[in-house]
Amino acid sequence: MYKEGKIRVLALGIIRDRNNRTFLSEGYDPVKKDKFYRALGGGVEFGETSKEALQREFQEEIQAEITNIRYLACLENIFTFQGKPGHEIIQLYECDFVEPKFYQQEKITFNEGEREKTALWMDIKTLKSGSVRLVPEGFVEYLG
Repeated sequence: MYKEGKIRVLALGIIRDRNNRTFLSEGYDPVKKDKFYRALGGGVEFGETSKEALQREFQEEIQAEITNIRYLACLENIFTFQGKPGHEIIQLYECDFVEPKFYQQEKITFNEGEREKTALWMDIKTLKSGSVRLVPEGFVEYLG
């Protein structure tokens, strides 16, 4: 949960498929009128590792188990969302879905708190072209 004036620790997971696509969550900032995309995952809770948080978040958000979890990097993200400043430390992983059905679904609608969100497969070439906004800045470097 976001708390103004606090640094939030996140665990995010990059999943790729054989068609050179990656699975991302779609976001929207109504103040900026800006659509953006981010890897799935979420906040690390006190007492859990970032890897455990990643597994829990995938389970909570889309009822998916992940495997082959490999640590990539730590990213820092300072941003403005809905007119308010934010600061995140991101533990970035790459991983795979356990169940093949997730690679066959073009998009999944899920709830995060009271918000309905969408996760979908996006072409990595499109993301690298800069024609859509990917967050955090510099994330595109880890898509391979």
